[in-house]
Amino acid sequence: MKAEFVDVSETRKRLHIEIPSDVVNAEIDRVTARVGRSARVPGFRPGKVPTKVVWQRYKDDILHDVAHHLVPHALEDALRERDVAPVDTPDVRDVVVEAGQPLTFTATFDSVPAFDPGEYRGIALGKKAVVVDEANVDGMLERLRQRGARFEPIEGRALGATDWATVDLTRQVLGGDPPAKAESHTDVTIELGAQANPPGFDEHLVGLEAGGVKTFTVTYPADYAVQELAGTSVDYTVTVKGLKQRVVPALDDEFAKDLGSFDSLPALRERVRHDLEQEASHEADREMRGDLLKQLAARVTFQVPDALVEAELDRRVEDVARRLVEQQVDPRKAGIDWNQLRTAQRDQAIESVKATLVLDEIAKREPVTVSDEEVGQEIARFAERGQRTEGAVRAQLEKDHGITRLRGGMRREKTMDLLLANASMSDGQASEAQA
Repeated sequence: MKAEFVDVSETRKRLHIEIPSDVVNAEIDRVTARVGRSARVPGFRPGKVPTKVVWQRYKDDILHDVAHHLVPHALEDALRERDVAPVDTPDVRDVVVEAGQPLTFTATFDSVPAFDPGEYRGIALGKKAVVVDEANVDGMLERLRQRGARFEPIEGRALGATDWATVDLTRQVLGGDPPAKAESHTDVTIELGAQANPPGFDEHLVGLEAGGVKTFTVTYPADYAVQELAGTSVDYTVTVKGLKQRVVPALDDEFAKDLGSFDSLPALRERVRHDLEQEASHEADREMRGDLLKQLAARVTFQVPDALVEAELDRRVEDVARRLVEQQVDPRKAGIDWNQLRTAQRDQAIESVKATLVLDEIAKREPVTVSDEEVGQEIARFAERGQRTEGAVRAQLEKDHGITRLRGGMRREKTMDLLLANASMSDGQASEAQA
């Protein structure tokens, strides 16, 4: 077999292969004999059709099967001989196969060139020191109070500027030819003071009591955000049916007890502080790992293969679609320009691919391995989080060829841990934790 490698670029390769005619003829004889055993040709008993007749009648099918058998094996042998690993299925073209002639074809593919990942023990990293002050804790407690607010009916007074009202209303846009029809809505809940309310709308409701009715006109400014209302005047008739006020609980021991297993406000404060510290520490870890990945990616100086970038973009788009599904949103109806999303993610995808290549190279040099037992434990965690059986998760992964991807991801995480454990850590700068 003859094989000629052509370097189209640093990562793009083209391979011209020629399989000798004697090998081709031997394979033709083998396939012809196989076809002859089952051939059905009028005038001949099954299995007794002369070879010449089989060849004449099924030549195209025989040559197709010959190429289908010889090409993959020849390609695999040529790649193994050169110790080249394509990152995706090679594009095989220009296959020429005839009896008595060498079989020739061309395969084009991307590969990752050999490269030196550089010194990877002692990479300089820094992790922010975590400081949670009283203002952070107070801010989170206030947010918890606001989440715990309840609505109570208003009795003995009229609507105030921050109350809530349940109303029936009729609205009609003035002007126009023909005049717009009036629209009626019942049991509409309105938060007075909300930014979404029409300009000047709230001031007409302040002071009304249950059962009160008021008719007024609102003129929308020319630059109003809702274009169809900009510059128009609208008549409103509002009937107040109910009044409510939002009551925020006091920050005391009772509030702490209502939130869970806390016997006092100090106990709640301590738990809030601990959670903020944990969150800030995790964020500092993410930033440090992100810095490490950036440094690794910068070590790849060649242009990474497009196939790897496209695969990474596919993964990112699939992640977005999966999160939408988990939120019970149909990705097809989410109003997302998926092509624009891919374009926006390309630079990050390239950097991610570069970091992955360096991690894989380091993993080979160490070496870092992932056992079947570790893969099984990870599948068990997936199953528990998704409330599925381990068998169902494994079957889905095997169907999608996901076991290899899972093992590769775990191997890279192990490599990251190795690099972090051997990094040259600088003193972190204190940063206030933000809830």
